[in-house]
Amino acid sequence: MITKRALTDIERRDWLRLSRTENVGPITFRQLLRRFGSAKAALEVLPDMAARGGKRSFTLPAVTQIDDEIARTIKLGARIIAQTEPDYPEALAAIEDAPPLITVRGQVALLHKRAIGIVGARNASLNGRKMAEILARDLGQQGIVIASGLARGIDASAHAGSLATGTVAALAGGVDVVYPEENRALYDQMAEQGCIVSDQPLSLQPFSKLFPRRNRIISGLSLGVVVVEAATKSGSLITAKMALEQGREVFAVPGSPLDPRCAGTNDLIRQGAVLTEKAADILEHIHKAPRGLFEPPTSSFDAPIAASDEAALPATRTAVMECLSPSPTAIDDIVRQTGLLPALVLTVMLELELAGRIERQAGQKVALVG
Repeated sequence: MITKRALTDIERRDWLRLSRTENVGPITFRQLLRRFGSAKAALEVLPDMAARGGKRSFTLPAVTQIDDEIARTIKLGARIIAQTEPDYPEALAAIEDAPPLITVRGQVALLHKRAIGIVGARNASLNGRKMAEILARDLGQQGIVIASGLARGIDASAHAGSLATGTVAALAGGVDVVYPEENRALYDQMAEQGCIVSDQPLSLQPFSKLFPRRNRIISGLSLGVVVVEAATKSGSLITAKMALEQGREVFAVPGSPLDPRCAGTNDLIRQGAVLTEKAADILEHIHKAPRGLFEPPTSSFDAPIAASDEAALPATRTAVMECLSPSPTAIDDIVRQTGLLPALVLTVMLELELAGRIERQAGQKVALVG
């Protein structure tokens, strides 16, 4: 668990530099902090760890690059908030892969209110867009902030319906990048009245792999996610899946079986999502949300390795590699099967991830890359 406190300017630079380092994802970031005590100490050992994992060259982001990002963020009127700081949203901090830092533009206070995510089809029907706007408006009038992704269609309607009461947009690119361009006027309004959040560097244009990361922020900020129109294969269903993995509620608006845009939402209802026709259907469930929903994740890999155990690392690497495959494997299963110390397994996992040889999956699982 990360103790809440404000970072110094130097610590913030180190945190940002570590988070912008190649192959350092949110879970790896947290484990590096636990392992070495600070971002600065972790940065010093990363090249050696990556080399032990099999990577021949490993380059850290330049300090000047990080200083430039910080300066441009301040000029934009935005803030970089670390997970250790009081202004970081409690709900987001509770998910397994919470971003170590988020860049926030607008009304930060909205991040600390109860929120519901509303997502759905970009090519939404008129009725779908109207439904999203009505739900957002009615929930907002009950003090609920609406989180979405500023995409065209359902997202834009949800934001428009909750501008007056509180709305948060999570972006796939930099917090200063408007995508799609047609939503620029809405973006400008949200920069003043709402809140815009991203875990990506400024000016980064969104691309396909970043949208799932954006989606996990939408669900992570929320008590639950409402899906309004979604095809059987869509980003909205990915958001719903992430909400379930995060222990959040999933709501779905039913639609015509003749409309392919409703096939995904109807299927969610068959799988147990709350059938949603009005805001009261949502409010009834979130009022029953269990205590402790937003408790930070725990890990069985917190203990550092002792100096006397380091001699066992070569054999640990061999044993761990024998357990890995392109199919996801639970880290706990590797520990049980090998009988090795969890801290030793974690260290090898960090080395392999920094080298780009494994990637993390949901549920503390890892898979070989390539």
